[in-house]
Amino acid sequence: MEDKFVIWGRNPVIEALRSGKELEKIMVAHDSHLPKELIKLAEKRKVKIQRVPRKKVEETAGTKKTQGVVALLSPISYWDADAIIDHIIEKNGFGVVLDHITDPQNVGNIIRTAEVLGSSGVIIPRERSSPINEVVVKASTGAVFYLPIAKVGSIKQFVDRFKKKGGWVVSVEKGGQPIHKVSFPFPVLIVLGSEGKGVSRTVLESSDLIVSIPMFGKITSLNVSAAAAVSLWEVSKQKFEI
Repeated sequence: MEDKFVIWGRNPVIEALRSGKELEKIMVAHDSHLPKELIKLAEKRKVKIQRVPRKKVEETAGTKKTQGVVALLSPISYWDADAIIDHIIEKNGFGVVLDHITDPQNVGNIIRTAEVLGSSGVIIPRERSSPINEVVVKASTGAVFYLPIAKVGSIKQFVDRFKKKGGWVVSVEKGGQPIHKVSFPFPVLIVLGSEGKGVSRTVLESSDLIVSIPMFGKITSLNVSAAAAVSLWEVSKQKFEI
């Protein structure tokens, strides 16, 4: 792990929280007690605190002098949820929602595809999702630095807010309409589900449309980053009238 993504020790982590730095999460050794100030600041900034074995803290920091706490810095600044909604709507564009995709390689690949194909932004959940770390940055070939990215507490609440402001929601999932026959409404959110579970039931219920990629081989599923590439190409073709 690259040093620029990691800080350790109680005071440095407290100062990072105070200064407004973007933190992905804070890892704390099971046998360690955190100062109240650190916990309060993390809650205020909505930074997740994760309890892990001390060995994991030390491995992540690359030192034993951690005081039982290490924070992962984000290489990007996240957009506010309302700001990214307004941005997508103003552009009459398409946003890409990653519904609890945990593999950083997939997240990076999808962000790269979204940026290349002209997406107006990517939305990821705070919990049960890969953080934007060095693996994601590398897989995205730096696209994370060009594309607006928001981190939200609840995808369901986010898509509902987007709809209230006049947007549409389309989920990519089995059993939907063939994607190449759908006329996409804009502005739109394209929801891609997790590797194992697909799109969450509550998000499917909030969707205006469910679309599927027709498959003709013996294997009846695609890796989520491949499914994203096929789906976003269809959306991009219509958005930019290719």
